[in-house]
Amino acid sequence: MTRMDKDLYPFFIVLFLTVVALVIFWSVLDMVVLGASLAVVLLPLHRRLLQYTRPVLSSAIITIGLFALIAGTAWATLMILQANAGLLNQIFATIGSWLDNPAIHPEAFGIPISRGTLSAWLSKGDSLFVNYWATLTDNLLLIVLKGLIFFISFFLLLLKGKALKDRVDQFLPQPVKNYVDQLMPVTVDTLYVIYIVQIAIAVLTFFIAIPVFYLLGYGNILFYSFLAAFCELIPILGSSVAFIIIGAYALARGDMYGVLILFFLGYLVVSALPEISVRPVLVGRRVKIHPLIMFIGIIGGILTMGIVGFVLGPLIIVLLMKSYRIWTGDRKGAQGTAVQETAREAGP
Repeated sequence: MTRMDKDLYPFFIVLFLTVVALVIFWSVLDMVVLGASLAVVLLPLHRRLLQYTRPVLSSAIITIGLFALIAGTAWATLMILQANAGLLNQIFATIGSWLDNPAIHPEAFGIPISRGTLSAWLSKGDSLFVNYWATLTDNLLLIVLKGLIFFISFFLLLLKGKALKDRVDQFLPQPVKNYVDQLMPVTVDTLYVIYIVQIAIAVLTFFIAIPVFYLLGYGNILFYSFLAAFCELIPILGSSVAFIIIGAYALARGDMYGVLILFFLGYLVVSALPEISVRPVLVGRRVKIHPLIMFIGIIGGILTMGIVGFVLGPLIIVLLMKSYRIWTGDRKGAQGTAVQETAREAGP
């Protein structure tokens, strides 16, 4: 067994055990991944605070600040939903009555989905936007546990992340360490741009949705725009959910003009266009990857892994492409060196 084999053997054992641990703890992995990714993004702030205070206090301040931001956003969202509870009840009641009417056949409107499936979707929407207090109460223990895992992961990785990386680097074979060192900067850039672009598109959605709901003529323009932006901010929802709900409401009212506005201007322009063009372009430009490939990574990650795929999908694509570039660059360098050595040996 060569020296390289002896170095790589324990590395592959640790890698295998890591994969096994990920499979076992997959149900809580999403919170660990989100916590770790946010810790990476906020690491520059942590380093700045270290100039004035101790690492534990700096990590605690940032963690408390993040908790206050998330809790404040959640509280404001609940208050807005509560203030518009009557409108939401009316929307879902109208859609429910329309679906319960035996004379209505959704397929006649070009909807290739059964009545039962639409009713199930309506029930899920009702639990999220109308009976949200009951949903929160029923899932309170799970929410608390996942929240604890998220904030503990965030705090520990912010506090000990660099020390953990340095310790792991000591045991990595040099070729693996070289790859890791080259992948770290692009990992940080990718995570940073994922979160920044997510917030930016949610804000953009709010403003470009205002003209759409003005043309719709149902009033409550700011609330409808907020609903679209809020759904966009949640990766597993997207603003398309808001436009589908309001579009179903327009269809239940018999307002085909409203349905067309919500489909062409709402769903295609406000919802789909940023996901197809703006997000992949902004993310791909920062990490120098074609927008189409980045689009596949974003959508594929969310569809296959849920909310954690929002981070892992594009990150895996970026790391895969970067690894390929490193590998091809190393091969070209090795070939160039071999050509130079051959030329020297040949002599004049």
